[in-house]
Amino acid sequence: MHDPARVRQLDEKICKLICPISAAMVGVCLTGVGLLHVALAVNQKATLADDLLSWDAVIFLIATLVSYFALRTNARSHRLEQIADVAFIVAMVLLTAACLYITYSINP
Repeated sequence: MHDPARVRQLDEKICKLICPISAAMVGVCLTGVGLLHVALAVNQKATLADDLLSWDAVIFLIATLVSYFALRTNARSHRLEQIADVAFIVAMVLLTAACLYITYSINP
C-alpha cells in the first residue's frame, strides 16, 4: 500500500524542486519591487504591492532555506519538508494576490 521508501523518495524530489524554484521566485519578487518603485517614482503614488512582494520574497526565502536544510541534514526531516511545502504554497498564493492587487489597483 504505502511504501515508506517510495514516500521518502517522493518527498526528496519535491524538496529538491522547492529549493531552486523558491530561490528563483525571490528574484521575481525583487524584480517586481524594483519595477514598482520605478513606476511609482514617476506617478508619485504609494501602493501596497511592493510591501506584498517584499514579504513574499521573505516567505520564498524561508521555503528555500528550509528545503535546503531538509536536504542537507543527515537524518532527513519530514517536518522540515512539510514546512518548506507550506511556505512555498503560502508564498505562491501571496504572489498571486500581489499580482491581482497590481492589476486592479494601479491600472484601474
